[in-house]
Amino acid sequence: MTVFSCPVCGERLDKKEKTYACPKGHSYDIAAEGYVHLLPPNRMHSKSPGDNKQMVAARRRFLEAGYYRIFSDKLNELVHRYAGLSPVLLDAGCGEGYYTGRLFESLQSHGGTPRIFGFDISKCAVKAAAKKYKEISFAVGSIFGIPVADGAVDCVTDIFAPIVEDELFRVLKPGGTLILAVPGRRHLFGLKEILYDAPYENEYRETEYAGFSFVERVPVEGDIRLENNETMMNLFMMTPYYYKTGVEGGERLRRAAVLETHIEFDFLIYKKVG
Repeated sequence: MTVFSCPVCGERLDKKEKTYACPKGHSYDIAAEGYVHLLPPNRMHSKSPGDNKQMVAARRRFLEAGYYRIFSDKLNELVHRYAGLSPVLLDAGCGEGYYTGRLFESLQSHGGTPRIFGFDISKCAVKAAAKKYKEISFAVGSIFGIPVADGAVDCVTDIFAPIVEDELFRVLKPGGTLILAVPGRRHLFGLKEILYDAPYENEYRETEYAGFSFVERVPVEGDIRLENNETMMNLFMMTPYYYKTGVEGGERLRRAAVLETHIEFDFLIYKKVG
């Protein structure tokens, strides 16, 4: 049974052989890779929103090289602890599926029978995720109008995606778990030292969300050393700095022989109240 809902009427979708369909007759084709497109044209801010094909490929190369594995391992541990081994789980802003796929494999390897769903606004990212991780159901969709039925999931993971508290609250079951990942103060500071004349630390905030009780903050940190410029550029392309760095900063990175940087995530755990 799917958790996806119709973006037009909000009814829960039924998965058939080649389509997802709702009781009111709205139907959505399943792509050859296995994903479904649930982002209406009037909610797309561009012809192809989100990461493009080159950015998705860069992200996959960097993540699969293992540089952020410590974050993936901790996420798996937190889901085990707070949602059990067989949750109905939604990865909000799943990207090309690295964290989603490793989470599914971890839960299964511990004897669980998870049902995992993921969505992202980038069609390129969802296509890549669905092509590789066949056991997971993926959709193109927006965090500002999540294409998932009310109270349908036990756990939501949100790794650097926008935080839209009303939507995250809506899709979780009462008592469900929300796991957010936000950058720590000195995450990628070494990269910013190359890109910017005046590098800055990330803001640290204690954040409360309506309808949720805060459980704990779990910091995870380490250091990486990159000696391959292509790998440095892969990292750069998967960060927000790629959009807002000037030409000079980008050129400095392209000329760099070594990049040493601290990496730091904070996982924030919440429970839905009521």
